[in-house]
Amino acid sequence: MLKFAFVFGAVFALTTLPALSQKDIDLPQLGNPADLALSPAEEAKLGAEVVAEMYQYDYIVDDPEITEYLSNLGWKLAAADTSSATPPAFNFYLIADNRINAFALPGGYVNINAGTIVAASNESELAGVMGHEESHITQRHMARAAGDTQVADIATWIGVLAAIIAGSANPNVVLGAISVGQGINYQRQVAYSRDDEREADRFGIRKLAAAGYDPMGMATFFGKLSQQTRLYGNRLPEILLTHPVNTARIADATERAAQYGPRVVKDSIEFSLMRARTRVLETDSPNEAQGYFAGELQSGKDTPENHYGYAFALANLDQNPQALAALQPLIDAYPRQPNIALLQAQILMQMGKTQDALNIYARNFAAYPRYSPGIQKYGEALINAGKPDQARQVLLSYNQTQGSRPDTYRLLSAAARASGNTAEAQYQLANYLFERGDLRGAVEQLNAGLRVSSINSDDRAKLLARRKQLIDSIPKDELRALQRQG
Repeated sequence: MLKFAFVFGAVFALTTLPALSQKDIDLPQLGNPADLALSPAEEAKLGAEVVAEMYQYDYIVDDPEITEYLSNLGWKLAAADTSSATPPAFNFYLIADNRINAFALPGGYVNINAGTIVAASNESELAGVMGHEESHITQRHMARAAGDTQVADIATWIGVLAAIIAGSANPNVVLGAISVGQGINYQRQVAYSRDDEREADRFGIRKLAAAGYDPMGMATFFGKLSQQTRLYGNRLPEILLTHPVNTARIADATERAAQYGPRVVKDSIEFSLMRARTRVLETDSPNEAQGYFAGELQSGKDTPENHYGYAFALANLDQNPQALAALQPLIDAYPRQPNIALLQAQILMQMGKTQDALNIYARNFAAYPRYSPGIQKYGEALINAGKPDQARQVLLSYNQTQGSRPDTYRLLSAAARASGNTAEAQYQLANYLFERGDLRGAVEQLNAGLRVSSINSDDRAKLLARRKQLIDSIPKDELRALQRQG
């Protein structure tokens, strides 16, 4: 079951940005004025602080398969972006909220609510939402807004971010800060916000077309949201509050998309499977998810999405023989699809058929040696099977799986602990916490490792070097504050 997450996207309702001419859009600017208000490094710091808070309160769903899918989709869009020679260092997250919303944070953080994935009828619609959010980042709307506002507006804008960072445990703090901000030059704020949204639409549609998706996906998603407003009463989808949709905006998006001509784009199998997986995680109970997919299959909707969702829900209910039977048609039809193989192996592990599961994990790893979810789940299965040293070899097989996948460090820590190497376990756990933005917790884990009585000189040097590296990364004023706090 997913936990409630508050509305970060409303930050954009407070930003201000003058309308750009076509010349401004198409030609690069030398000496970006956004840097005068907020440098890229400052943007990255702000975004990282908010992400750390989201991790702390479990607003980010640590599902490696969905996260990998969103990352692949997002980077495909970024690679097709011709407006920037070097795309930002994007990071993509699934947010534990079944409402329809998405939001971008400064520094390249793109966040997609679980409810948005479920609401998308096709992959182009989901890509449209992601392309829109990426465009908020590439066009640096937040930094440009800070530069374009008056002093009072800058204070309000910073206040909203501070509320997110400091008051994330209480959504009312954030909503209160937003309502105060909306009282300042409200009409001008709304007008500029519309300009921001339309600029993000323009760049997002261009990305969709260049990446091979149907650029009409953004317009159809807007239209769907507009039609659904009458069904929600006072409970509008959050995206309609933070990204207001009106007929003019829908018409503009439709007109721009039509310039690329009609396109027939086939959804990837990953979209269908991850949409089903998200629905299972989104629902309040596995029983509810199982009932939904059972109903879909009984009504004649014999699709990979429904078979996968039904099997995944049954597995979460520990009804493993039934789950394996529900998944079998997909195993036969898609023998090399990694998501299906990973679910099959999970079910077999739960049935106690450990070696059969390990064989499937091993074959999947051999076929897709760089697929992060496969690496992580194979490593975790080996740890559970009492083979921590082999797990460590698998987890360390490709370094690139670590930096962007904090869970790899957690599993390396578990493998080291199972092998009796406490100092290494503390070292990897520190890396895990650091990747999640918990710098204090990371240093504490390194200190705990240094207190291990049996630590050898090599491990001590490794822990000390890492601790110095982390402490040196803290700005001096923040370090002094931390030292005063003990």
